[in-house]
Amino acid sequence: MPIHTIQNQDQFTNLTTAEAGDRLIAIYFHTSWAEPCKAMNEVVKALSDEPSNKDVLFLSVDADEQSDISELFEVSAVPYFILVRSGTILKELSGADPKEFVKALDETKTQGNAKQAVAENAESEEDEETEEELNARLTKLTQAAPVMLFMKGSPSEPKCGFSRQMVGILREHQVRFGFFDILKDTSVREGLKKFSDWPTFPQLYVGGEFQGGLDIIKESLEEDPEFFQHNLRSA
Repeated sequence: MPIHTIQNQDQFTNLTTAEAGDRLIAIYFHTSWAEPCKAMNEVVKALSDEPSNKDVLFLSVDADEQSDISELFEVSAVPYFILVRSGTILKELSGADPKEFVKALDETKTQGNAKQAVAENAESEEDEETEEELNARLTKLTQAAPVMLFMKGSPSEPKCGFSRQMVGILREHQVRFGFFDILKDTSVREGLKKFSDWPTFPQLYVGGEFQGGLDIIKESLEEDPEFFQHNLRSA
């Protein structure tokens, strides 16, 4: 599949939400002046042409020209790769090591194929996810990144004002975070309310531990301006 060269944030948002579905997205950040990117450009192009990667959506982002997108993912060095599926960051890689990128790509594709097979099997048998299975899935999701934000929409296109504010707070404090769009999965959206014992969104987890919603995070920062640093160190 050809690489999509990102021209603006609207195009990026559309490709990573409406058009992506549950496909794996490989986001490649680069610049024209960084020497390591020149070699990786050819690697990414070759990988995108591989038949085995036909279901992977490759996005090419010039980190200088698309600075808003770079800032969104806090890209500070290139080449930089982010692998995303269904609104969740699965893997981040920095550096020009083709073997590492290929390995990460294969691993995340395998994860997706396994999940798809399980989903198709469950659908064919018309089995519903048990509470135990859902809780196990929620546990994995809350631990998918050191800081996980469960929000409505994505950081580049929040679907509610509270989610937008939480993203703004995390960016302001330079916190790297993974996210999950709860609008895409009813089971997660409803299950997380009970799992966290918290009825609203967004919800923020650090080190797999629930920290609170927007108001609680604001209060925590008022009491301790280094709230994130302290929690990340202890996570």
